[in-house]
Parts: sequence; structure tokens; C-alpha cells
Amino acid sequence: MIEISGLTKSYGATTVLDGIELTVGDARIAAVVGPSGAGKSTLARCINLLERPTGGTIAVNGRDLTALSGRELRQARREIGTVFQSANLLRRLTAAQNIALPLRHHGVPEAQVRRRVHELLDRVGMLHRAHHYPSQLSGGQRQRIGIARGLALHPSVLLSDEATSGLDPETTGSILELLRELRDDLGVTILVITHEMDVVRGIADHVAQLDHGRIVEQGPVAEVVRRSDSELSRSLLPVPAAVVTPDGHREWSVRYDAGEVSPYWLARAGRELGADVAVLSALVEESGGEGVGRLVVGIDAGIEEARVRAVLRGLGIAAERRTGPGGIVGEEPAA
Repeated sequence: MIEISGLTKSYGATTVLDGIELTVGDARIAAVVGPSGAGKSTLARCINLLERPTGGTIAVNGRDLTALSGRELRQARREIGTVFQSANLLRRLTAAQNIALPLRHHGVPEAQVRRRVHELLDRVGMLHRAHHYPSQLSGGQRQRIGIARGLALHPSVLLSDEATSGLDPETTGSILELLRELRDDLGVTILVITHEMDVVRGIADHVAQLDHGRIVEQGPVAEVVRRSDSELSRSLLPVPAAVVTPDGHREWSVRYDAGEVSPYWLARAGRELGADVAVLSALVEESGGEGVGRLVVGIDAGIEEARVRAVLRGLGIAAERRTGPGGIVGEEPAA
């Protein structure tokens, strides 16, 4: 578990992190997102104590790392493994030698080093690349070696700092699947620093938006997507562009607002309204183990707007009337 409370970091008169509050439970995956310059990289360096916070606490499994120094801090750092952007492998060392680095640095006996390196190469599917140098590996393969190295000392927390940045979608998907397996099989708590919203939807249980050094919104991913039309919500699940609206229809932007929405809600809405509901565009998927969705639909213009909102609300759907492409009249909040 990671518990961050009142975390601040200043460089002279400049405050980069301002009162960060964030908790990530055991065997959970949390993502921190935000624009360039929001403070994400500084937060990552503070969490693994590469940077000393100016104030506040960072506790891992109930132990405040900011209160430690010397030998105690070196031992506590073993609880946090880090995977960097582009893996940061030493180019003159093989994949196996890169993984062995932290083990040898901590004086682990050589026989144990060899066993652990073999185990980790197998875990990340890279036994066949053990003796290859970084220049002989693809970007995704280098990241797998970086993840193995981050796990070398049996950490309870894995910090992924833009680990999928620059990878193609297929490779990104394979890396995210590996991280999910590590969470499920090893019980590792994972904190992902990223700017890629597809990554957040694909892997995270919890999301926090960092802006100008402060967390401006956070919560379970599916809940954030459903509960509002905030900047974070729309970034996580954008409103899809609509195709041509059929004649005689009004255009509506709708989103899943309830924890559980029936997969048959469109048919039920049509029956209750006495008219077909035309799907003009849609993005519906699973996030955080729950269904989330945004759609643009066309509904007969002869039906009163208040009735449309009431019917959809009863099905767990929040609705906005659109005047045209991107033009929204107003939203009827869910009861």
C-alpha cells in the first residue's frame, strides 16, 4: 500500500507539488495523469525518494519513508521497484546482466542472483533474450527487461514512469497485460505515471489528475467516467464524433451514469419512447471492471425533450441535447 499525505516539493520559491493526497491499496493499480509540467515526474522521483520532499509523508506498507535516513532508507527503498521510460538499460550489459544489477549492488550471493534472474526472465517472457544487448531488443522487449529489473528485489510497490511512452498500440497492450499479471499473481501495488488515457482505461483501478502541482480530481476510473463531464472524464472517454443525423431526429449525447447499465438499454428506451433510437457513434467498453460508455444518438424530434431525459435517466443514462456537431444545449443530471 502507498499512502501519500500533504506531500509538497519546492525548489527555492517555486512549488512543484502542493499538498498531494493519494492512497493506493494493496494489489491495486493507480494512474497519475496530467499535462506536461504538471509535476508528474517530480512526484515519481519523490515517491522512490530520488528527491526528498519538502514536506508531507510517503508511507509504504505503513512505514513513513520520509522519516528514514542512511541504512534504513536504503533498505526501505527495496520496497519500491521503478520502471523508467525507454527502460534505461545499460547498453554494455546484456538483458540478464541488467536485471542482475540491483541484486549485485545489494550483495546478494551469486547463486541466488542467477536463480532470481532466470526466474524474472521467465516471468516476463524473455528467457530467449537473456544474452542479448539492449540494441538487439525491440522497445517492448527492453521494457520487459526493465520491468524484470524493477522486480529484482521483491518490491511490494512498482512505479511505472511513462513506461509505455513511444510504444506502438500492440506492444503497449502486451506491457499492460504483463503489469496486470504482476498485480494479480504477485500482489504488487502499481503506480503508473502517464499521459496516455488509453493506458489508464486499460489498466488502472484508480486515477488522479495532477495540474500545476495539485490533484484536482481523483477516484475509481469507472466512477470518474460516469459521474460528470469534467475534463478528466471526457479525456478518459471522449464523446465520439457523430455521423449524419437522420431527418426529423434530434441529436443527443449520452453517457452511462449508473454503476450497472443493461446491455439492452437502447431497445428498452425505444420501447418506452415509442420510437427507434439511432446510434450515430459510440464508445462502450470496460474500465476498472465496470462498463462505461459515451454515445451520440438520434431520437425522433417529435418526442418532448423532458420525456427523453426521464426515460434515459430511468435506464441509468445521462443525456445532453445537441444542436449539431459538438453543439450541446444542456444536460439533465441523473437523480
